[in-house]
Amino acid sequence: MKSLNQLLKPPRQMMKNPFNKKNRAPKKPLTVDQKISRRNFISFGSFVVLGSAAFGGWKWLYNSPEEAKTVTAGARAPLRRALNQTELAVRRIFSNNNLVKTYPKDRAAKNVRHNSDIGSEGKVDIAAWVLQVKKQSGEVLKISLDELKALPKTDIIYDFKCVEGWDQISHWGGVKFSDFINHYKLDDQTRLQYVGMETPDQKYYVGIDMPSAMHPQTLLAYEVNEKPLPAKHGAPLRLIIPVKYGIKNLKRIGSITFSDNRPRDYWAELGYDYYSGL
Repeated sequence: MKSLNQLLKPPRQMMKNPFNKKNRAPKKPLTVDQKISRRNFISFGSFVVLGSAAFGGWKWLYNSPEEAKTVTAGARAPLRRALNQTELAVRRIFSNNNLVKTYPKDRAAKNVRHNSDIGSEGKVDIAAWVLQVKKQSGEVLKISLDELKALPKTDIIYDFKCVEGWDQISHWGGVKFSDFINHYKLDDQTRLQYVGMETPDQKYYVGIDMPSAMHPQTLLAYEVNEKPLPAKHGAPLRLIIPVKYGIKNLKRIGSITFSDNRPRDYWAELGYDYYSGL
């Protein structure tokens, strides 16, 4: 005989399984306020997680050792390694076929922005100025402004970009660096990896990778807006290199050198990217 408990217990097939989705009561749809609250919670949680990760990364970088001083200095060692690796990656895909965008003459600024006078303070005696080109053999070429002006002239109107975040469409004229190289039979120097340029007082100096220097839009410029360069823009000769930020566009060039080693660079010594490409 069955006990009283057995008689009162419903058959197994009649018992509901609370874990069976079919037996659960249907969920009420979320209200608009509930949906907004859930999204806000997810967004806030994601912000906290990502913010914490970013702060942790910044703190790690801030506390990491500074790079060993060579031709570059002033940056944290991990950051400099990252910049150098980025340079190698960019140089692998660099091509002279990639030209910066140019503009019609009426788009050029009438008043070209002036940013710094490092290495080009004061006036210069243009009649006495000469460009010194130092070959690896030790031979030094001395070239006057008139000799440079006798070469084919090239103009470029492009968007000059500064690392500070501003940019300006400006009009420059001068000699293509590649034409300058060819005319003075310096082709053997272009087999080296770098070009170094310095102001006459040697207070400002840049190092340029050879492919960028030989880019078809790189100029040794002696004009701005079809007029001779004023002192504040680097008279009598400056570098215009559209594939680089403004810090590489040396004003008042005094000397040019060629090397397989990185030449010294003013801003790279203060922690900036040596390549400074666009």
